[in-house]
Amino acid sequence: MRVCFLNPSYGDDFVRVARWSAKSRGRVQRHPEFLLTTAQVLLNQGHHVEFVEAAARNMAPEAAMDVVCNFKPELLLIHATTPSIYSDIAQAKTIKERSGCKVAFVGQHVTAEPDNTFAIGRGVVEYILRREYDFTLRDLANGMECNKILGMSWDEGQRIIHNPDRPAMDVNELPFPAWQLIQPEWYPDGGKKFPFLTLITGRGCNNACTFCRDPQLMYGYRLRNRDALKVVDEMEYDLKVHPQIREIMFETDTFAADKKHVTQVCNEIIHRGIHKKISWSCNMRVNTDLELLPLMRKSGCRMLMTGFEFGTDEQLRAIRKGGVSIQMASGYAKRAHDLGFTIHGCFMIGAPGETRESARKTIDFAKSLPLDTIQITGVAAYPGTTLYQWAKENNYLLTQNWSEWLTSQKEQRTLLNYPQLSSKEIDELIDTGLKEFYLRPKQMWQMLISIRSVGDLLRKFHGFKAFVQYFSQKLTGKLKSQPAGVNRIMATITQNDSVSL
Repeated sequence: MRVCFLNPSYGDDFVRVARWSAKSRGRVQRHPEFLLTTAQVLLNQGHHVEFVEAAARNMAPEAAMDVVCNFKPELLLIHATTPSIYSDIAQAKTIKERSGCKVAFVGQHVTAEPDNTFAIGRGVVEYILRREYDFTLRDLANGMECNKILGMSWDEGQRIIHNPDRPAMDVNELPFPAWQLIQPEWYPDGGKKFPFLTLITGRGCNNACTFCRDPQLMYGYRLRNRDALKVVDEMEYDLKVHPQIREIMFETDTFAADKKHVTQVCNEIIHRGIHKKISWSCNMRVNTDLELLPLMRKSGCRMLMTGFEFGTDEQLRAIRKGGVSIQMASGYAKRAHDLGFTIHGCFMIGAPGETRESARKTIDFAKSLPLDTIQITGVAAYPGTTLYQWAKENNYLLTQNWSEWLTSQKEQRTLLNYPQLSSKEIDELIDTGLKEFYLRPKQMWQMLISIRSVGDLLRKFHGFKAFVQYFSQKLTGKLKSQPAGVNRIMATITQNDSVSL
């Protein structure tokens, strides 16, 4: 079968496969490693695969659709997101009319809202592949009867059918991503060595944060790690496919949750000498066993992307950030800093019960830690999460219209609106926190003296440019509109949508 994967654009710099579907304040891009893993599954089955990376390359929708149609696909697969769902359907509609292909959607949003997606995509979307879709797509492409494909919802014509869920897979059965279909240079990030690739060491998460989509909608609450040898095999594979990369980012949410697994991975990296060729970074929680840090550092780990989240224990409990505390976070940051790690801190504002006073404590806490860089976002309540359901039941959602999920500039928009703290105040506090952290003379000096190479200089320049662009855009209010053709299709779909969101 001829299968085209389309990662559609939605305005410049829209990040489609990140935890927040929006234009990143840091103007970063995320690699579509899950889509590329599934693409390799199909390639291994002998199917013809095209991957059109329109989001990261800021391709105009018309140009991307031309590429797709020139491939003459029999099946089109799109990773849809909450804010872009109307645009995703609009582009799929045009491609379907021009090529006659079938259309399948995947991702967190359509997993949470399959019926709504079929309703607004009536006549366009035939299949929704819920949760982990790697083998679901394989079965569909291989011609299996629709009623036998686990994990799939489909439009029979007269009714929508939801097949039983697919059981969680053994992640060791998955191939390495089809990195040959993209270029690492398409994915800028001011915090990573450039260019870099991402690597998923496991799926699932053994925590239950109320806002996090992936455990609730995609991969479950059990951490399924790949065999340590396979993780390091993939590092070597990445270097063979793209020898120019300078870093690998372990994008797994909780890489360091299993001490034995981390120890095995680090020792294998050292055994093969990979740490002498390339650095690596990873996501971390502050309740990581600190005894792991020296070994991680020895094996080439450079940066720790750490979810500190809030500056009060009350807010941490409000989002069920289990097993962590402010005191624990401070001890973790000090130890990691003393060992020479670069630390990127992830913070949020807008947890249930948040006030201006508690938000100020988060900003001040971030400034008190020995961090190199930070990000601050509004707490996002995405469909299908317990936070979304709670906010909806209590009338704390500013809107339930997917087309209003972002600002007109496609920036993240805070949608939680509390009696004691409005969404506007949350957005203002985010901007205040970013400016207060980065514009301190001490912080600017530390960032300046940390430049050790041309690569460091380019990364810092990208981060500085993103900072200036974000705040200047906020001041000017300038926006870039969607091309007229896509706007007309989107308007038609929106007008025909009689479903209450």
